[in-house]
Amino acid sequence: MTSPRLGVIGGGQLARMMAGAAAELGVPFRVLAEAPDASAAQVAPHVVGDHADLADLRAFAATVDVVTFDHEHVPTEHLRALQEAGVAVRPGPEALQHAQDKLVMRAAVERLGLPNPAWAPVDDLEAVLAFGDEHGWPMILKTARGGYDGKGVLKVEDADDARASAADGTLAAWLGAGIAPLLAEALVPFSRELSAQVARTPSGEVAVYPVVDSVQVAGVCDLVVAPAQDLDPAVAAAATAAAVRLAEELDVTGMLAVELFETPGVGPGFQVNELAMRPHNSGHWSMDGAVTGQFEQHVRAV
Repeated sequence: MTSPRLGVIGGGQLARMMAGAAAELGVPFRVLAEAPDASAAQVAPHVVGDHADLADLRAFAATVDVVTFDHEHVPTEHLRALQEAGVAVRPGPEALQHAQDKLVMRAAVERLGLPNPAWAPVDDLEAVLAFGDEHGWPMILKTARGGYDGKGVLKVEDADDARASAADGTLAAWLGAGIAPLLAEALVPFSRELSAQVARTPSGEVAVYPVVDSVQVAGVCDLVVAPAQDLDPAVAAAATAAAVRLAEELDVTGMLAVELFETPGVGPGFQVNELAMRPHNSGHWSMDGAVTGQFEQHVRAV
């Protein structure tokens, strides 16, 4: 029996590391890379194309049996078009939109009754000021789409800081670029950042990794301790259950990373920060520290 051909959209480091896992499993593997010298293009069969161009996506998808992702930046409407044409897109667009759009994600976390900071969509300075006055200063502003590794995040200290930024600063640039609504969040007084990762197959089988301690430097994951040390077992169990529930309720296929804030003594001891539906920096430890690393797990799952 021949294994299904796996295609990865995006030629970054994550696709590069999926290539090794696919080769060991005997899974035919191709990449839609943004450039001929992209990271994954250096080690795997590839074609060069634009992940935002539907024609390029259609042509690439015609050469494989399953499509998955190195990043979340493929337009949702293009993924729906591929799926409607019969392409196996994993995770599907209805799931992936929760990793693409933070407003969609926040609404889903709230709908599922999982621990969420106070949040709201804001589209002008007055809405930012109203949110800060209601939920307290400092507060956090985020672009709904496109932010990662600390990008697209702004801490606003007080009303005067908000006014200054809206006059000639980051907030002015965001509003001027027409990317509103933005996501406003209450600042979470957390003790550390955690990450809970699960893998899920199309049939609904789920495998979990231990909750880890994820140390960020300048918005980028710098160090992971697995499992997280001195973590209350009840908090670890609740965080894992939350990740599994998100994977099931959002119909995720492949790896799901749920980034969390640990909040001792508040609620279940954590709040949901962000989601990633692909292998994630907080799971790189699993390549050497688990029986099945996250890249092999993602390939197996999709």
